[in-house]
Amino acid sequence: MVTTSAGILLYRREPDGTVSALVAHMGGPFWAHKDEGAWSIPKGEYDPQHESAQDAAAREFREELGVEPPAVDYIELGTFAYSSGKKVTVFCGDGTGFAASDAELAGLVFGEFDLEWPPRSGKRQRFPEVDRVAWMPLDQARPRLVAGQRPMLDDLEALLRG
Repeated sequence: MVTTSAGILLYRREPDGTVSALVAHMGGPFWAHKDEGAWSIPKGEYDPQHESAQDAAAREFREELGVEPPAVDYIELGTFAYSSGKKVTVFCGDGTGFAASDAELAGLVFGEFDLEWPPRSGKRQRFPEVDRVAWMPLDQARPRLVAGQRPMLDDLEALLRG
């Protein structure tokens, strides 16, 4: 069975004309000392039989970042397949004004998950789903995103050019 996920890709135009995306560094011990390929858009799994992709994307944004997604018009950017077979439906929107400062980003309260850690120890610990969030120019975000999400930035650029 194919795993389905949905997420929100917020973007904003910077004063110099570059486009930045809101990306989140994944939390937990596996990602703690990694940067390249360790960032993601806010996204998560859903059951298409019980929830629409757009509703799931908004729910996941709330769960991961602890705040409502901005009330803007969202466009379905597309559905992207990972090499694992997972499919992620992405909605993009102009996030200008959302968490515009580093202080606002630092004030977000992230969702958490349970994990047996250390492995095979029998001990369960809680970790944040993400441990930091940043606005990054697309050329800086691209190598930091997990590989399956990099095409999203290409499609966003094409959409904004067109």
